[in-house]
Amino acid sequence: MLGTLAGAGTASLAGCPLFSPGSDGTATQLGTERSRRLATQFAPTVYFDENEPWFPTDPRPYTSQQDGETVVTGFDALDGYHERFTGSAPPKPTVFYNAVEYQESPLVVVQFWFYSVFDQFTTNFHWHDWEVLHVFVDTETDEPQLYVASSHSRKVPNNEFLDPDPATVPRILSELGSHSSALSLNDTADRFQRISEGGRLADITNSAIQTIEDLAAIPFAYGLPRDEGSRLPYVVPECEGGPLYDHPDLPSVERSDLVPEALTVRSLETLSGQLSGVPNRETGLVFDHTEREGTDADVEYELVPTADIEHITDFTGPQLSFEFDVPEFGEDAVSGHISTTGAPWGQPRYSNPAADISEPNHRSALAERYDAIGDAAAVNTVVATISEAVPDSDAPDGDGVTTQQSGLEAVALLESDPSAVPTFGGVAALTDVPAGDHRLTVNRAGAAPHSESVAVADGGSLAAAGVDGEIPLVAREHARKVEVDPADADSDLTALAVEDDFGGRLYDAPLDGPDAVYVHDGGAYTTEVRDADDEVGAVRLNPDPGASGRLRIDEPNTGKASLATFLADIAAETRDQVAASDAAESATGQENAINGLTRALDAVVSAAQRASEEASAGKRGNADRQLETVANRLDRVSTKLTEASDALSDPLSAAARKRLDQARRRNTQARDAQSL
Repeated sequence: MLGTLAGAGTASLAGCPLFSPGSDGTATQLGTERSRRLATQFAPTVYFDENEPWFPTDPRPYTSQQDGETVVTGFDALDGYHERFTGSAPPKPTVFYNAVEYQESPLVVVQFWFYSVFDQFTTNFHWHDWEVLHVFVDTETDEPQLYVASSHSRKVPNNEFLDPDPATVPRILSELGSHSSALSLNDTADRFQRISEGGRLADITNSAIQTIEDLAAIPFAYGLPRDEGSRLPYVVPECEGGPLYDHPDLPSVERSDLVPEALTVRSLETLSGQLSGVPNRETGLVFDHTEREGTDADVEYELVPTADIEHITDFTGPQLSFEFDVPEFGEDAVSGHISTTGAPWGQPRYSNPAADISEPNHRSALAERYDAIGDAAAVNTVVATISEAVPDSDAPDGDGVTTQQSGLEAVALLESDPSAVPTFGGVAALTDVPAGDHRLTVNRAGAAPHSESVAVADGGSLAAAGVDGEIPLVAREHARKVEVDPADADSDLTALAVEDDFGGRLYDAPLDGPDAVYVHDGGAYTTEVRDADDEVGAVRLNPDPGASGRLRIDEPNTGKASLATFLADIAAETRDQVAASDAAESATGQENAINGLTRALDAVVSAAQRASEEASAGKRGNADRQLETVANRLDRVSTKLTEASDALSDPLSAAARKRLDQARRRNTQARDAQSL
């Protein structure tokens, strides 16, 4: 399977904020002259997507007075911006800066704040958007120590670089629509490189997590998915019952002013289908500081101290909504991502930039150099790789699946903390998760939603969701919903698992109420339940490809009767497929290998059915004797399967052997079961 999480240390998996309260020293405002000098020295070059609609600007033209306070409303900012945006010149290109110094150490931080009038993304959209780049500078050497570029969400580590080359101007790659800031410090100025290869420097120094078996370690940071070959479909915001651009308070905003149609989905039907043609990132406008010599940027921006705009108390806007219901995501749960954002000067990281260091190894490095920086705190993390279940070419048609890397990024949400985050490179990672039981939901365009319970321990723990850290999604047109209600069981069920004959275990999670999981209709599945006494039950499911409807397990019981019934079902399923095979139709004589295999499987069916009947009648001894008979007859099936292997097709032979292994395992469980 693709998603084996291998022994990642918690030090490389902690999230932000990564400091103990009060552990950082006192930071005070730097003097005007020194602030300006540092801002000019480290002013970043910013590369935007060719489809970007909203560039960093000055919010002051859009201010108004409300209850005696200066605010910027979403309507005023968005409409005013597009009223002024004529031709190819964005209005008032501006980057704001703020600088602080730590009293206990020779360390200053200059912050570059980028304001955009709107944010439109895959998982969110909101009025106004503030992104930031922190540059930590040693005052004794005047050299940068650390770059911290704000990622898409506080639940995902920032893009960070320790000990950058002092001669290299910081470069920011701004994500389309969301303006998430990726770093670019290597020789390819307008491309993000997560891992050092080909002699080129990686653009981040975040420590790595092992995510995909047999592949290189992936540094834990959001990065820039569309620059890494991932596709992200966007959605169009709705305001007060209609598309944002049709709102009467936005007369200057047209559909063409938002993210282009080619990257957006406008209906649940489109979202639920297989998307194609979503383009990857290409560089558009390049911004640079007006005072930088030798720049060939398309647009030159002004540097303005944030002190000039700190009189703005709030950035407001009415609640927005999706154009369609998002499966398994209630809009109330993600309301923080579809409303607005506040002023930076009200955030802890504004006065203490160290609060934004999301990589614990970076914080530890600075803590060793500067007394003002506190050590990293232990933070719990939930991680999984998101793959896609597809038919396995080695299995009979409709009887086996495997997993492969998904062509589209997904969205992950913990219901206990409504911070929806996109995946990066197929990795879903949520940091700063409180200890306890959570429900993780994953959605992806074109796929059925996935939801499961995840238990998170305390003390900087890593919780790998899914099975061995992998969550396989299913294309919606092939998805069948398997439903289990513990109330229908005879015992207290505590866990649910689903495994495919070829794909192995695909779902395994705690069960504390009615649950459901989507499976691919081209697989052949064993659904397993466990109860509070660690007793096991199993049900065989083999959905017809192309059929519709839910697959409900009516009696999810544990014990001998359940397992014996499963043994009868899987043996009968295999018997019928062998008997219907081309090899059986061409066989002659009563003692040919195919007929021998069919009779051996039929004998297993009979013994397993009798075992189930005896267990259901409360006759433990009789049931165990029949299960012993099943074990002997499975040995005969093994012999006959070897004799018939040349006559059977390779896929059917492989399926029969996998089911034989499954039957032997379940028979052992049945014989060991204490409950009937």
